[in-house]
This record gives sequence, C-alpha cells and structure tokens, in this order.
Amino acid sequence: MGRRPQRRQMKNLVAEADQFRRRALLGFAGVVVALGGLAAWYFKLQVIEHADYAARAEANRIKPLPIVPGRGLIYDRKGRILADNVPAFRLDVVPDKAKDTQRLIAELGKIVALSPEDIAAFDSARKASRGFRPVTLKLRISDEEAARFAVDRWRFPGVELVPYLNRRYPYGDLFSQIIGYVGRIDEKDLETMGETNAAYTHIGKTGIERFYEEALRGKIGFERVETNVEGRAMRQLGVQPATPGADLRLSVDLDLQKAMVAAFGDMDGSAVAMDPRTGEILAMVSLPGYDPNLFVNGISHADYKALIENPSRPLFNRNVLGGGPPGSTVKPLIGLAGLDSGMRTPEWKVFSTGEFHIPGQRRGWRDAHGGAGWTDLRKSIAASVNYYYYKLAYEMGIERFDVYMRKYGFGAPTGIDLAGERAGAVPSPEEKAKRTKEPWYPGETVNAGIGQGSWIVTTLQLVRGTAAIANGGELVRPHLVAARRDGYQSPWAPLPQPPPVRITDNANNLRAVQEGMAGTMKPGGTGFSLTRGLSYPIAGKTGTAQKISRKGGASFNPHMLPYHLRHQALFVGYAPADNPTIAIAVSVEHGGYGASTAGPIARKILDFWVLGKMPEPDPDAIPIAPPEVQPETVPDEIAAVAAPALTASR
Repeated sequence: MGRRPQRRQMKNLVAEADQFRRRALLGFAGVVVALGGLAAWYFKLQVIEHADYAARAEANRIKPLPIVPGRGLIYDRKGRILADNVPAFRLDVVPDKAKDTQRLIAELGKIVALSPEDIAAFDSARKASRGFRPVTLKLRISDEEAARFAVDRWRFPGVELVPYLNRRYPYGDLFSQIIGYVGRIDEKDLETMGETNAAYTHIGKTGIERFYEEALRGKIGFERVETNVEGRAMRQLGVQPATPGADLRLSVDLDLQKAMVAAFGDMDGSAVAMDPRTGEILAMVSLPGYDPNLFVNGISHADYKALIENPSRPLFNRNVLGGGPPGSTVKPLIGLAGLDSGMRTPEWKVFSTGEFHIPGQRRGWRDAHGGAGWTDLRKSIAASVNYYYYKLAYEMGIERFDVYMRKYGFGAPTGIDLAGERAGAVPSPEEKAKRTKEPWYPGETVNAGIGQGSWIVTTLQLVRGTAAIANGGELVRPHLVAARRDGYQSPWAPLPQPPPVRITDNANNLRAVQEGMAGTMKPGGTGFSLTRGLSYPIAGKTGTAQKISRKGGASFNPHMLPYHLRHQALFVGYAPADNPTIAIAVSVEHGGYGASTAGPIARKILDFWVLGKMPEPDPDAIPIAPPEVQPETVPDEIAAVAAPALTASR
C-alpha cells in the first residue's frame, strides 16, 4: 500500500512580516539605547569629567620635578660657618622605569662603586616608597664616577645623575655634640615626615640639626617640565621656588670652644661655659668627640664599630645624657637653702670636730682633712667643710632639702635646645622608692648634704645653678641658638627666651654665698692653688664625686686607683667675680680631685675668655692612663662599694 502524499502548508506572509517588523523594531531600539548610552558616556567624559581627564592628560605631558631647598647654615656667634652645604652628585633610581632593579644594580656596580650599605639603604627606601618616586641609590659619587656614568647613561633607564648640596661640618669633632649631624632618611623618618616630603634625602639625627630640623630643612618647591612621549624633557613651563631653610646663629664662640678642648688635653669629661646674664651657651664640650661627617651619607661598619667599641664613648653626650653626684660643687646652693629656710644665718657657726654623728648612732661621717674648728657659711664654702653640711642637711630634713634643691633647678631638664636632655635626680624617699623597696634612712640625708648619695646632676644643671648665684639669683634657660634668619637678605631675629625664675629674694643671703665662693680662691680656700698669676677675680667651688669608700682610717691617692674607680673631678665658678660675664662647670671623668684636675682646666678656659690666652700643655699635669692599661687590682685597704661613698673630698 503506497504512502499518501503530505499536504503542503502555505506560508503566512502577513504573520512573518509582523514578526520581522517586531524584531527589527526591537533591534533598532537596542541600537538606539546603545547609541544613547554611548552618547551619555561621551557626554560624561567630554563634559562632566572633562576637567579631571584634562588634568590627567596634562600630567602625562607635564612632569613636576621636586626642587629640594638648601639646608639652612649654622654659624657661631661671630658669623663663622660651623655647618654648610657643598655641591655634590647622587644617583637616583625610579623603580617603575628601571624594571629589574637587581640587574640594574649589578650593571651599575661595574662603573660606580656601590657598597653593601648603599644597596641595603636603597632596598629599604624602595620598599617604603612608591614605584614612581625616585629613590637614592648612592650619595656623593666622585667626579670620575659621574663622568663614567654620563658616557653610559643610555644603558640605564630610570637612573638619573642628580646635583644637590651635601652637608659638611668644617670643624669635625669640635662641635659634634652641639651641632650633631644629618643622616640619610630611613623608613621611620618617611612615616613621620609624610609623602609630601619624600624628596628630601637627609634629616637631622642629633644635636641642633635634630632640634631645629623643621626650620633648617626649608620647604620643597617644584619645576614644571614638558616631556615628549618618551619622557624626555622638552622645555620648562614654570617654577614654584623652594623655600630655603632658615640660617641659625649660635651663641657659642669658635675660639672658646677650641680653648676648652685644648684645656682638657687628653682627659675625658665635659664642660659648659655660659653667659650668666642671658643663658647663652658660650662653649660646650663632651670629650672625646667624633667626626659628624662620617654619618652624613651613611657611616661604614668599620667606622661605627670603632666608635661604639671605644671605652671613652665618643658618641655619648655627657652634658645632656650624662650626670652623677655633684660632690662639693653643690654646697653653695645647699648653704643658700639653709639661709633662705631660716635655719641658718651667714654668721651662724658650728664647731667642726672632723666627724659628724647622728644623735644616738656610733657611725660617723667625716671631713676630708679633719676638723676645721669654728665654721660659718663663708668658711664652709671656701674650705669645703663637710661637717657644716652634714649637720645642715640632717636638721633640714629630706623633705625640705628636696624642695629647695628642685627650686634651684635640680631634678628637672634645664630646657636647653637639644633633644633628650636628662632630668637627673635629687635624693628623696620618692626617688629611692623608684629604685628599691627599702625605706629612707637618716644617713642618706646626711650624705646628700655634701653632694653624694643618689644625686644625679648634669654639668648643664651645675652651670645653670652657678650662673644663678653669679647673676643675682635668677635661673635662666641655657640655650645654644641666639638668632635665626629666613633668607640671606633677611635680618637676624633673636629667639625669644622664657623669663628667668628667681631662686632667692634675700640679697644678703646670696651675697654671703658669693663671698664664700670668692673665698675658695683665697688663702685657706680649696682653690687657692689655682690663682697663681691670676690678674682678675674668680669665684668658684671645687668638688669631688667619690666612687669608693675607705676602710677604717686608710687614705689613698685617687690617681693611683684603677681607672674605673677614680673619683670624678669637678669645678664650678664664674668670672670676673665682681662683674661676671661667664659661668663655668667642668667635670673630668676619673680625674681624682677637683682642685688638682678640674680646677686647672677651668682656669685655662677662664683665662682665654677674660685675657684671650690660648691654653698650653701643662707639664705638671698628672697623666691619666687609658682604660686598657690601668691595673686591675685594688689596694687591700680600699673597698669598692656599690652604694655611694660617705665622704666627699674638696
């Protein structure tokens, strides 16, 4: 049976036409929507966001180059430059352009000497910076290296030879603990300074350079340069000048600074000379010093190791961070406290038997050279009679003693314009409680009366207190910077100082203390040996801070002790005594006695200030052997003790 043929269906042309029209209309609507969206997008780009994209395009065409300002100069009081800037070249790398920085450094190392320190500093700075920011690879390249790089510059995309001003300290270690130094900016510095200051390469690390960093570094400027598609500079379009750093004029005198160093010879220690009328620091040394130029572009491991392993600690600023018992140098102020508290009068006398006893105790506190007989305030200072101060401190009591010593500026920073100044410490139950759980004993009060015990006093605090006696009873703020100017053509503007603080309102009491200090330099005074050939009056006070105590009645020569057990030799004073223009504090480490070691140093410094006489080597000076050759044994009759000694010599 055959298949029935299928019936052929006719197309519905009308329906297909309608369907086509609907699809065409839908497609057309889609095109219209797409074109509308595109038009809206173009409108957004061309109109709404025109300014933004125009700025971006301009940024691609115009490259802002930072202009690092010249760092402010530092002068002494007579206008001599102590810190200046010298022309130099450095190599900067833009990591995004350099691409493979490791290969680049390896190739650069063939024509420019790159130390491990240079590479490590570069890697650290690169990680802390954005890729499009230039990062310094090497500071201070030589002229020969600069010439070799210029020939092969085309081989190193993203590397630029940049001229700049390099910090230089023409007097080396002479002002190292005053001016300090600048060093390369590290990651922590960048976090503190912010991204806007990333163009700086150096920052003040210590001294004046650190304290006045913001004023010295100035403000970055910018140069607008038009570049082509390859990034090459075509022309300059404008400049926003950098603001140079402010210049600073110090109160220190270069020549007096030299005289102070010469006066110490080979001895270690510290000294501060100050104008008692204004608080201006005239000279200040911490010896030995170091060459700050070593740190400017990164100190080598060998140089740094030599500094930190030096037993004399050249990096340690003794004036700001040091301190110890003041010994007898604090007696004039303790005597003033006795007068102002009403417990003593200038004429009140005590009979010094040579050994003071607390009532009911057998233990005694001795005078350095036996009994002094009847002693008033003036004699107690001039002859440094311990007995007078043992009794005074004991009768004052530690609470009252502490109040007056703090009134005279001890136990607090002086406010000098150097960072990190130590506050020191005044003996008191509160201070002791910070270190130990033991109670306060009356004997500690007695010991504090001669500047021994748990005192911590810096030479800055000593010179400030001495200046207050010299100037009529006012504590002035010690300061190093006298004036600044913002621009070479600008006048010098003095830096304002806080008002002084009065330490006494009784002129008669202060005059008695002054007369006692003047008596120190007269027959019978502990400093009389220093006045040979003296043509102007000096008022002073010798002092010795002991490191050991005696066994029984044994005596000893401190110069024959092992180096680490020798006494600290101290001297404070001012001159001319009748019209003071300089106050001074000298501390000689392991120097023995104040009158024989610190006193002669002070005399030489004062001679230069008053007479213009530069110190000469002293043939009679007792040599102080360096630590490495000192005998390690201690005589049997001498006991080294951890606690402060019970007597203080003159």
